[in-house]
Amino acid sequence: MRQIFLDTETTGLSADSGDRIIEIGCVELFNRKLTGNNLHFYLNPGRDSHEEALKVHGITTEFLKDKPKFAAVADELMAYLQDAEVIIHNAAFDVGFLNKELELIGRPAFTGLVGGVIDTLVMAKEMFPGKRNSLNALCDRLGVDNSGRVLHGALLDAELLADVYINLTRGQDALLMDAGPEQLDGSVVVNLDLRMFDLPVLAANDEEITAHHEVLKQIDKSSGGKTIWQALA
Repeated sequence: MRQIFLDTETTGLSADSGDRIIEIGCVELFNRKLTGNNLHFYLNPGRDSHEEALKVHGITTEFLKDKPKFAAVADELMAYLQDAEVIIHNAAFDVGFLNKELELIGRPAFTGLVGGVIDTLVMAKEMFPGKRNSLNALCDRLGVDNSGRVLHGALLDAELLADVYINLTRGQDALLMDAGPEQLDGSVVVNLDLRMFDLPVLAANDEEITAHHEVLKQIDKSSGGKTIWQALA
């Protein structure tokens, strides 16, 4: 399966109010392996960025003045994305801007050109309810190195999102190892007969048992004496 991780930077928060895309970054996965076939554009939006947006991405009007308009890259972008499964963090935002850019040049909506859209923000909220699920928060939680992300950048954020998605789903090792037969989704299945191993049983020592009971006691105290193990006892 061909998957594209996509991110955009914009002049502001509202496509309907005239804000435009200034950067698009795409990172390709094929059969769940990074290919290096990425796509990146800076775009001239024909307007200034809002001050708050400029603080986020740092991309100035001066830098963008000689960059192409969206219309000039639309064919290349859509050909690259066609029929792929596109993965975006907070997809409603980016898809809304892409749809508006396509509408302005008389092209069909974005979602009709791709094979589907996955929103990793929705995935993360289901996996980590009640927690912060920004891209930075997920990088920290999943051990993805985002030390180079001083400002937002579409290509960098797409690359980070690919790492986050790998960790959200099956983990880097399961995606990249070639030790067994490959499935349709590119994952690897390794059949291992554990009967060939003499697995040791490691018993807790007295200190560990005492510490364990202390933790249980604290949990029971915090719950007001309503823990299941106390009820069963």
